Amino acid sequence: MALRSVLLGCFIALVGFSGTVRSARAEEGVAVTIVYDLSASMNETVPDRDGKNTPKYIIAKRALLAVVDRLKQFTDTAKDKKLSVSLLIFADSKVKEALPLAPFSAQTFRDWVASAPKPNGGTPLGESLQVATAQLLASPLNHKHIMVITDGANTNGPDPAKVLPGLRKDAQAKDAYIGVHFVAFDVAAKVFDPLKKLDVTVVGAANEEQLNAQLNYVLREKVLVEVE
Repeated sequence: MALRSVLLGCFIALVGFSGTVRSARAEEGVAVTIVYDLSASMNETVPDRDGKNTPKYIIAKRALLAVVDRLKQFTDTAKDKKLSVSLLIFADSKVKEALPLAPFSAQTFRDWVASAPKPNGGTPLGESLQVATAQLLASPLNHKHIMVITDGANTNGPDPAKVLPGLRKDAQAKDAYIGVHFVAFDVAAKVFDPLKKLDVTVVGAANEEQLNAQLNYVLREKVLVEVE
């Protein structure tokens, strides 16, 4: 009888008020999937930091490198915090894993940016959320986030606002929550109003200066704030 009581107490300790068994693998740290739009519309131009019209994909590459620098700053100053990052891109209207979810390496990201493919195809935002969620739910790190840098609404595959509720249920079943953050680059943020109603961060950027500011805001106030 005493042994049964001990086992019952251990089971209760593992179960939260939601009634789900909490993962014994959870580790302190941040897992981030970056969704980087390389659809054909990224060939269009917007004002860069000098006011010169420049293809959006070139501006986005510089912004992604700034994100890499910010993440490296985090790993350099918070050496006791784990950080894993992956990169998804759009290629031929499909989602492609450019870099798998792994402990963050600034040089790996810089090498990829140096040889990044040219934009083409459509914008499969819903599919990107599905792939990103699967990646993050496989990570043992307890803080999970998706950062989407896109210049357009969904054009291929499922609507992101329609798939997100189901993805949230999948995460909840694993006692996890995934923060989702959209940076709308050269597209009205109101395009993503259905996502805002689902507790998604949505911010807009019309040029290079605003894009860098909004990405920094998302990192500082949404992604890294939990562990800094």
